[in-house]
Amino acid sequence: MKRALSLTLFALASCCFVSFINPTKDTVAPGKPAVRTLIIDPGHGGDFAGAQGLFSNEKQVSLEVALKLGKAFQKEFPEIKVVYTRTSDANAGNKKTLNEDLRYRADLANSSGGDLFISIHCNAAGKRPGGWYEKVVVGKTAKTRMVGKGKKRKKQTYYEYQYQNVYRENTAKGTETYVWAVNKNDAKISSVAKNNEYYGEMDSVSGLKLPDPSDPAEMARMLVYAQNYFKKSLTLADFVEKEFAASGRTSRGVRQRNDTGIWVLQATGMPSILVEIGFISNKEEEEYLNSEKGQDEIVRNIINAFKSYKAKLEAKGPKKAF
Repeated sequence: MKRALSLTLFALASCCFVSFINPTKDTVAPGKPAVRTLIIDPGHGGDFAGAQGLFSNEKQVSLEVALKLGKAFQKEFPEIKVVYTRTSDANAGNKKTLNEDLRYRADLANSSGGDLFISIHCNAAGKRPGGWYEKVVVGKTAKTRMVGKGKKRKKQTYYEYQYQNVYRENTAKGTETYVWAVNKNDAKISSVAKNNEYYGEMDSVSGLKLPDPSDPAEMARMLVYAQNYFKKSLTLADFVEKEFAASGRTSRGVRQRNDTGIWVLQATGMPSILVEIGFISNKEEEEYLNSEKGQDEIVRNIINAFKSYKAKLEAKGPKKAF
């Protein structure tokens, strides 16, 4: 049934909406800006500190970088409206629970008619930031003992182990940029209708009813949107990681994830990425992430990636007809 429904949706999408959007192309209509409203999402905040470093935490660093990123966008692209999900060390929207906090971020992005969503986070790995001590075997001594009773009594070899506490440095480092997992496409489809841009042209038409998102034809239309958003997200994520690598950072590549912490990517009706700007659990990277030089380089990397993304989407070329 699921396969049949999927085929039906694809068919409807191809037949009914091909003049509306071409999911095989990365470009936007000639003359139309790729991004008019940008949503910048500093990860965590308030009660939710996120990953811990030796002297800083994720909520602090992500906010500093996000605010600098927004200012850089406003300077270089004054025509783009920048919306932040938070601008201080507080729960997003002053919500009480993590679920409410995350939902607020997605709802704000959708209600603002965002064209792109960029979330800034810090990564962590290992048992403790910086490093940790663990007990390891450094030697063993063979010994014998008598076991059993009567005729069954015999010698048994056993070992006494020598242990030592060894320091393990937390060496995980590098950047990762995430997009939502493909198996979460249904959630992305349902989020498309929540973005004002999707029905934007129809909202101002008096007396005209909005399409029903549960209608199969509308579901097909939203599927086309979601697929196009996924492709654009991958494009931007790839540009971001290439910029990091070009500046000498260790790039761990573009990845997909679908856990709670990345829920906002599938709940926003627009292209969306989550950038792990480095491992705050690594002593050297934590220092880099907290430095002016490091933060400025990260901002410049993302700006340069956006320029490539924008240029690719706005590239003018001959229209392809079906």
